[in-house]
Amino acid sequence: MPEQLTNNQVLLKECIKQEFDENGGFENISAYFEYFAASQMLKPYNLNDDEIQCGIVGKGNDGGCDSIHILLNGNIVTADQIGTLSAPKNSTLELIIVQAKFTTSFGEDALMKWKTVSSNLMDLNNSISDFYTRYNQAVLDSFQLFRDVVTKTLRSQIKLKISYLYVTIANELHPNVQQQSEELKNIVLRLFPSASIQVDFVDANRLFDLYNKDCDVSEELNLVENAIALTDKDYIGLVNIATYFTFITDDNGKLIQSYFDSNVRDYQGNNSVNTAIANTLENRNIQGDFWWFNNGVTILASNIQLITQKKIIIENPEIVNGQQTSREIYNYFATNPVLKMDERRNILIRLIKPETEEARDQIIYATNNQTNIPKYSLRVTDAIHYQIELYFKARGLYYDRRKNFYKNQKKKISDIIGVSFLAQCLISIILRKPDFARARPSTLLDDDTTYNILYSESHNLEAYYKTARIGQMVRNLIKQDTNLLQIEKSDIQFAIIYVLSRKLTNKTSITFDDIRDIDLTLIDSDILDTTKTEVYNKYLELGGNSAIAKNPSFTDALDEMINNLANEQMENI
Repeated sequence: MPEQLTNNQVLLKECIKQEFDENGGFENISAYFEYFAASQMLKPYNLNDDEIQCGIVGKGNDGGCDSIHILLNGNIVTADQIGTLSAPKNSTLELIIVQAKFTTSFGEDALMKWKTVSSNLMDLNNSISDFYTRYNQAVLDSFQLFRDVVTKTLRSQIKLKISYLYVTIANELHPNVQQQSEELKNIVLRLFPSASIQVDFVDANRLFDLYNKDCDVSEELNLVENAIALTDKDYIGLVNIATYFTFITDDNGKLIQSYFDSNVRDYQGNNSVNTAIANTLENRNIQGDFWWFNNGVTILASNIQLITQKKIIIENPEIVNGQQTSREIYNYFATNPVLKMDERRNILIRLIKPETEEARDQIIYATNNQTNIPKYSLRVTDAIHYQIELYFKARGLYYDRRKNFYKNQKKKISDIIGVSFLAQCLISIILRKPDFARARPSTLLDDDTTYNILYSESHNLEAYYKTARIGQMVRNLIKQDTNLLQIEKSDIQFAIIYVLSRKLTNKTSITFDDIRDIDLTLIDSDILDTTKTEVYNKYLELGGNSAIAKNPSFTDALDEMINNLANEQMENI
């Protein structure tokens, strides 16, 4: 007799099947479910698809880890950040491990694998290299990164949180599986006694609720005095700081990271400014209100509705200035919630509904350019990125200049082009540095000289579009390859883009005009498959690991390979 499924299980299976069919670019429905599960579980962090995909490590010898994500204060950490990584005191470091099975049951096997991989790779007495035959390279690299971050941030007295998330479309949990989870917690606690350890079983009902959670946000904010309405799009008001704490936190009292995505300045920790804010909060006897001593917070919104003179509905809030203040208010109440009970102090809030995207970008730039902030943090407010977005959109691509804007509009994953991904493609093609694109995904646009070469309003927008299309085709090609490990896909992706572009232009030094003139109809399955095979074979010949992929010698070897192939073709004519 067939298994009787609940309505939520039936609906989930159908939704996942439909999304798999619509999105494409995944090997099979199980591979898509791994992505789907990670994207749902990581929703509170508002990660884009590149950040989610970067953490997917499953595919043989994965120790029960389909995806591994490391976050510091809610932000993804990558290996290229280690050299410059710093953490404010009392920061939160999170290790999130997801196992996703497109099944209707939770099995003990996943927990047993987690116990083993945790004992092996989280014990700092063990060398990661001792397990290279047991686990795939992506898993080893992820745990090595976790250990590096722990070591790097040790002096900052970080709060360590380790979460194991087992996601299925099951409806029940067997007691034996629950017992295994307790054993897992004990193993990890012996390694990290002060850590917060969570083993969470996500069933069909919870997954269905997460999936249906509206990405658009509508929040109510109560003022202590009547709002000052400058126009129907601009308001100023005072908000009790305890009320503001509730506004910036979710139902579990956790800071809502997505509100701060447009604030280009990350939390700076215990610097002099933040220490002063914290001292002001802690000193309740100080003469005067909190807002007397603080610049307040600027919030952009897609819509602002004044319900009463003291009640405002804010749709899709973006806190573009005031992150340091917000964080200190959060820290103040999060550590001692009872303080909210008799809080009488207020913060100044500026609410703005920008009329255009240009206005939004100008506000973000202006509110964040008044103090010392690296210019690279403000890149996406440059006019060229807005132009790229409009040009792409008219041609069926969606440039993710506003993080997750098009994802939240349910656009196909394969049609969304991230800012970092486009930059990596440009660096691979224009600068002839696919190795650099692979090695520096998070910091590749820090340099002004590099940025100015790649982004200029003098460049034809068609060149950006064709770069994105080439990148998209290669990305989809390797996603669907069932023979490649995830780490191998990451290692060769930009090398394939580079070699393919050289073939299409028949040039070593490629310009924007060269890319503009590429005939995309020449890119068929034959040239894609052939190029992938050539690059992969060269990658294996040189050692077949990430160290090779990130080394300029790999690019030199690819150039030599292309030249040899061209010579052979000439000889055969």
